[in-house]
Amino acid sequence: MDADHSQGPKGSLRKLLEHLSGAGKAIGVLTSGGDAQGMNAAVRAVVRMGIYVGAKVYFIYEGYQGMVDGGSNIAEADWESVSSILQVGGTIIGSARCQAFRTREGRLKAACNLVQRGITNLCVIGGDGSLTGANLFRKEWSGLLEELAKNGHIEKEAVQRYAYLNVVGMVGSIDNDFCGTDMTIGTDSALHRIIEVVDAIMTTAQSHQRTFVLEVMGRHCGYLALVSALACGADWVFLPESPPEEGWEEQMCVKLSENRARKKRLNIIIVAEGAIDTQNKPITSEKIKELVVTQLGYDTRVTILGHVQRGGTPSAFDRILASRMGVEAVIALLEATPDTPACVVSLSGNHAVRLPLMECVQMTQDVQKAMDERRFQDAVRLRGKSFAGNLNTYKRLAIKLPDDQIPKTNCNVAVINVGAPAAGMNAAVRSAVRVGIADGHRMLAIYDGFDGFAKGQDCLELGVSDVILNVAIFSALPGKCLEEIAMQMRMHCINALLIIGGFEAYLGLLELSAAREKHEEFCVPMVMVPATVSNNVPGSDFSIGADTALNTITDTCDRIKQSASGTKRRVFIIETMGGYCGYLANMGGLAAGADAAYIFEEPFDIRDLQSNVEHLTEKMKTTIQRGLVLRNESCSENYTTDFIYQLYSEEGKGVFDCRKNVLGHMQQGGAPSPFDRNFGTKISARAMEWITAKLKEARGRGKKFTTDDSVCVLGISKRNVIFQPVAELKKETDFEHRIPKEQWWLKLRPLMKILAKYKASYDVSDSGQLEHVQPWSV
Repeated sequence: MDADHSQGPKGSLRKLLEHLSGAGKAIGVLTSGGDAQGMNAAVRAVVRMGIYVGAKVYFIYEGYQGMVDGGSNIAEADWESVSSILQVGGTIIGSARCQAFRTREGRLKAACNLVQRGITNLCVIGGDGSLTGANLFRKEWSGLLEELAKNGHIEKEAVQRYAYLNVVGMVGSIDNDFCGTDMTIGTDSALHRIIEVVDAIMTTAQSHQRTFVLEVMGRHCGYLALVSALACGADWVFLPESPPEEGWEEQMCVKLSENRARKKRLNIIIVAEGAIDTQNKPITSEKIKELVVTQLGYDTRVTILGHVQRGGTPSAFDRILASRMGVEAVIALLEATPDTPACVVSLSGNHAVRLPLMECVQMTQDVQKAMDERRFQDAVRLRGKSFAGNLNTYKRLAIKLPDDQIPKTNCNVAVINVGAPAAGMNAAVRSAVRVGIADGHRMLAIYDGFDGFAKGQDCLELGVSDVILNVAIFSALPGKCLEEIAMQMRMHCINALLIIGGFEAYLGLLELSAAREKHEEFCVPMVMVPATVSNNVPGSDFSIGADTALNTITDTCDRIKQSASGTKRRVFIIETMGGYCGYLANMGGLAAGADAAYIFEEPFDIRDLQSNVEHLTEKMKTTIQRGLVLRNESCSENYTTDFIYQLYSEEGKGVFDCRKNVLGHMQQGGAPSPFDRNFGTKISARAMEWITAKLKEARGRGKKFTTDDSVCVLGISKRNVIFQPVAELKKETDFEHRIPKEQWWLKLRPLMKILAKYKASYDVSDSGQLEHVQPWSV
């Protein structure tokens, strides 16, 4: 499947990767500081991208210690050196604390070892301390070389030949404590470990009516504690950036006792290891347990997760993030000049961007300074809008006001699920109901989708403690039963509608909007929250459930590759869901290290299939003797999974054999990932805030909503949460194939091919721009 014609979403390749050459250049890659899942994916991407552009790439084992010690600690890597490491946690090249590198003498040794191998490009994967050390090394480089030449350790000509050092950093930290990037490598995987434990604890806690205090990592940053608390609905959370108010002990005990009075069988309290009170005194998990036992007499247990959070297989998100950052780091090194400051590759929405390293470090240090000086509001602000948004959402969902303090709006808001199930829908419903009740609305659940709505199924009123499970979902559109739905809207006095679903929900919203002229009952605020594993809803880059499905695909591919470890020369053909949208196949291929991914958005023919077979045949001659091919279920009417399996089997006869797997509906099941729980929780809360604002506009005026901006899809575009009128999204929709006309992830398609050793064009038109750090999410 040749990618030479691959194009970005805009349809033009303004600047191609082949304009950048690494010939004659040497790149050193090292991991330093604490390990994080996904570091291996970053190392793999740097090595393969470096080799792809013609550069030599060297492993620097054991971090800065290996750079100082030299010898076998600095070894050239080849393509096969990074095979089969995507799914491995930690770092295969090791990480170590190095006191020697903190001294000039140590840095002299390191510089000498690099110059001897011609390495003048350094890719550092680590935390802010590791990156700060790299920047100091870069600043001293010319002076170090002059001193080495003076002492006779290197030739004098080497001082001119290797006159400057380029440094690019990637942040590997499970704490997500580095300013300037939306996410650091390892954070999402650490959240997976935490949520797995919380889910397991919940079952045992419910059995015994217990209170569990869960301590998670985060000495200086409460991101893990906050997001895991939001994702699992914890009763209380303790963070370094936002200490509890004075008297928190009594408030927490009152809340726990109220929960027990409402027959809630478990309480979950999450504590960041660096949690403090307003006087900067530590709040420990043992202290909290002692308080609960002493004041309430509850059976209480403490669980300290520790290094479990650093271990295990990296999530699909971390693999893709690290792969993108690794490729961008190599491009940054190729484009660097003597005047280019050390930069760090960061994630901004869907874009990998470069930021001045020291600006990011300075802002990160400013957060700690604000906490030390007890300026906690400043600390939260410096953490970024996303952190502050998470904190505000948690507070809204966790704090239940007494009924007599909630102003009643006399508005009925209905929640309906439409389309196929997607993991995270229940988190979205829970969030919407809680925020709606807190805003004074009466929240109604509509069962059986539009079909049940039309037949007059019971509209169940939901309470703040209700957990909605298995709300029946149907795909029937409202078009044939608009009369009946309008009657039900009138009977139940529904003032606003929240629809959670996929493309069927989008079509249904269009039909309701179009029927407003005939049925005034539909002249109410209506908003849709996208929830589908296919990730094919126009108006949003992500849908609830897609991340969980992607992790299911990645986990399955890992197991399949593991099963092949005892069998030489075998190719696996995997069919994924997604309808005509190739998101799951393409991103799953990138996360699992596939050799090819067939999708509808990029047409292919028999010549492409033949080219792939030849590629795999050549691959089998090396030490890598297995292949992985993903196929989107609707990528081609004629080139079916069976056809591709039979073609590969026939053409590969004598070289490799084939197996096929159709993943099917297992992609729609399972426990929702932390991303989907958090995304569903936040986006539904935002949808309810929008509904409340709209209803306030009409209060006392009997206003009918007839404008386009009262029927919206709520989604994420780049880094922004936006409401887009469904009428405006029609022109951006391919209705025949049920996909958006432009899809952001298509620009990542060449990455999978490059990392699988195909010749491909990669649009780097967005690269090369050094931006300034903003107070983003950390």
